[in-house]
Amino acid sequence: MPDRLLIIDDDVRLADMLRTYLSQRGLHVDCRPDVATGLSALADGGYDALVLDVMLPDGDGFDVLRRVRAGSDIPIVMLTARGEPMDRIVGLEMGADDYLPKPFDPRELLARIRAVLRRRSPAPASANTLRFEDLVIDPGARSVTKGGAEVRLTGHQFDLLVALASRAGRVLSRDALMEAVRGEALEAFDRSIDVHISRIRAAIEDDPKKPRHIVTVRGSGYVFATGRAT
Repeated sequence: MPDRLLIIDDDVRLADMLRTYLSQRGLHVDCRPDVATGLSALADGGYDALVLDVMLPDGDGFDVLRRVRAGSDIPIVMLTARGEPMDRIVGLEMGADDYLPKPFDPRELLARIRAVLRRRSPAPASANTLRFEDLVIDPGARSVTKGGAEVRLTGHQFDLLVALASRAGRVLSRDALMEAVRGEALEAFDRSIDVHISRIRAAIEDDPKKPRHIVTVRGSGYVFATGRAT
């Protein structure tokens, strides 16, 4: 069965073009032009990913993101015509998996959709569970628990955590982390990594301001602290 994608964007011409392009490349695509019909479609369920515009006629895409993230971990790629760095940071902090400014090449959007869909797919069953005191990371089940309680992360954040934890004791630069989670070298300096790390810390650290697991190495990157894996 093809992956099902929902696009919420009031640019009908763009949405129709994307529906044609993405459908020809193996996705089942539905489009909705506003918050009301978009949330109604999501409530019916069955979608594997969401492409969400920030500026909508009857509401704010960030509000939609907040409402969706309150009860779903569906992969979300945000779109915006404003292209402001702060929009990107806010979207990532609120739980978006990726962010793409308009105008964009449809091929890039397709690549990003495929990337977030891959992150959601379970890893091979042979993947080893990582344990650090009360923190348990299961790459095969794509799950994280702390003290027995489930930790909710986006797909991108989970992959970043696994990339760090599976290389515990090794300092990873932002470039290395981007390459580890996406499988290719990207821009040399992407601050979105810092936003995601901040969200991961808030989820797994007892005191995010004094992290014990994910430690910043100034000028170099991040390291997952050693000595507690089993």
